[in-house]
Amino acid sequence: MLSRTADNLYWVARNMERIENLARIIRVADRLSLMPVVPAGDDSLGDEWQSAIIVSGSSEGFYAKYEEATPEAVISYIAFDPENPSSIRSCIETARRNARAIRTALTTEMWDCLNTTWLELPKWNESRVRGSGLHRFLDWVKDRALLFFGSTQATMLRRDSLYFAQLGTFIERGDNTARILDVKYHILLPEHAPVGSAVDYYQWSSILRAVSGFRSYYVLYKDGIKPWRVAEFLTIEEQMPRSLVNCMSRINENLLLLGDQYGQRHECHRTAGRLQSRLRFSRIDDIFRQGLHEFLTEYIEQNNQLGQEISKSYLLG
Repeated sequence: MLSRTADNLYWVARNMERIENLARIIRVADRLSLMPVVPAGDDSLGDEWQSAIIVSGSSEGFYAKYEEATPEAVISYIAFDPENPSSIRSCIETARRNARAIRTALTTEMWDCLNTTWLELPKWNESRVRGSGLHRFLDWVKDRALLFFGSTQATMLRRDSLYFAQLGTFIERGDNTARILDVKYHILLPEHAPVGSAVDYYQWSSILRAVSGFRSYYVLYKDGIKPWRVAEFLTIEEQMPRSLVNCMSRINENLLLLGDQYGQRHECHRTAGRLQSRLRFSRIDDIFRQGLHEFLTEYIEQNNQLGQEISKSYLLG
């Protein structure tokens, strides 16, 4: 496969995964901002929309344009701003542009999903999504991203084209999970509200809902929501589809399949294998001993490095 084709497949999938992640970030910020119980004098609980900007990696561009992270400004910038290269609108446009360049490498279902998503996007303007329309818009974004992911899984041949698409998906997904947990961990540490309080429960349940893990969490943990359990669930629980270890396992799996198909392995294979092993054999006590923030920062850096190594080995470098 040509490197340009592989690169476009990788970024089509990565951008479609990103729009779902951005929708999740906006939804959790909105839920936290509507929290029914706010302790008096607790300024840290007003940082929901600012944290959304940080998690999305848009701080520099956002604060060059806005002075304050109001709900209206954050939603506008993350969802609709064409000048923000990582906005939902920009990601959909980029995904469709990349897809057009490799139309024959996509299945009919994948192309129809991407094209329809782009054609339907204009009906979701900022005035329409204000207030009650916001959740309908976020549901639409998630539905389109999940439809693309499902079409990819159900219709692509089990060969390099699928492997490159899946690499883009899981590099992006792992990065997002780490960012959500890292920023929210510091904002939501219950310094003012005790562990087990209504505030604590609502905050951490919102994080689980942001990664579609609320019900799954209770399947595995019977003793209620606890911050360290949420951290364990999102980092080293292999049964959780969006956990760091699951994302790295899927990355490693697809790299091994590429290595088998092409008969050659690269530095990215060694990096992915090493990161997967470290996550699989980590314990939550070890992670907290190192420091959760330090652990997540290291993961984000190594995940980005792995993406660069994949690009150097297979894509346009």
